[in-house]
Amino acid sequence: MASVANSPFYILKPPNHTHYKLSSGIRTTLWSFSCSNAQFLTLQTSKHKSSTITCFATDKQTSSTEISSTARIRSEVLTPFRSVRMFFYLAFIASGGLGGLIATTQLIAALTNPSRALDAPEIAKGLGIDLGAVSLFAFLYLRENKAKNAQIARLSREENLSNLKLRVSEKTVIPVSSLRGIARLVICAGPASFITESFNRSEPFTEGLVERGVLVVPLATDGNMPSFEFEESEEAKDITTKRKRLWQLTPIYVTEWTNWLDEQKKLAGVTSDSPVYISLRLDGRVRGSGVGYPPWNAFVAQLPPVKGMWSGLLDGFDGRV
Repeated sequence: MASVANSPFYILKPPNHTHYKLSSGIRTTLWSFSCSNAQFLTLQTSKHKSSTITCFATDKQTSSTEISSTARIRSEVLTPFRSVRMFFYLAFIASGGLGGLIATTQLIAALTNPSRALDAPEIAKGLGIDLGAVSLFAFLYLRENKAKNAQIARLSREENLSNLKLRVSEKTVIPVSSLRGIARLVICAGPASFITESFNRSEPFTEGLVERGVLVVPLATDGNMPSFEFEESEEAKDITTKRKRLWQLTPIYVTEWTNWLDEQKKLAGVTSDSPVYISLRLDGRVRGSGVGYPPWNAFVAQLPPVKGMWSGLLDGFDGRV
């Protein structure tokens, strides 16, 4: 069967074409997915009236800039008093604006009426105070709103990342969110040669990385497959097992991963062809990133070992979920 890559499939209105007709009494439902590694389409049948289907490939992608309700809720949880502050800023702006409007009319009346000319300096002083208050609280509101938008955008990007898919084993595909609280992911993105060299550089730190719950997501951006060579001797059996565990994940739907990565690079001012790494916390938030090879020695030195219930979860994680 021909390989199908990088494009999702949709069921359309049946065309009037004899080649698409199905047997009477059978309805066929097409379940498919977008994946550069996908090779087959899965068909399921059930008894129903005669139907007709066709499918086509499309490059349409969901925009990663869409703000999810989950990101907004997380933002409210992380900064519970921000909305209160912004409400009071708006209230003070409205109050100062109303006071300034009243003071402006009084100042105009004083300047046009010689009998009230002596009140003009005092009214002008009050107007200045009102304008200063409006300017101050407008500045505070805009700064708070900018911080809110930046936080929601960051949380939304993290939410988009959590929905990306990983292949753990031959028959197991999970979203990144399934590893929250279980593993610290390190996304290693670049040409296949860059990933292979990162793999080789991680060898001296394998045991420390595994103890700290690190799992690597190798994302080849040049379309080539990185080459991982494991020593299969009896003496190196233990370390080989740990290295395979450290590098067991494979990103699928590579186009979606690449789109997410390109957005991160654009926001960070990094060129699209630069090899980078992105490390995540146990809770799925981005911990740090950089251009070049991941600092495996720094991860071992800075990250605490995974202990207690986290250790139990990680020890039991063999790709079956």
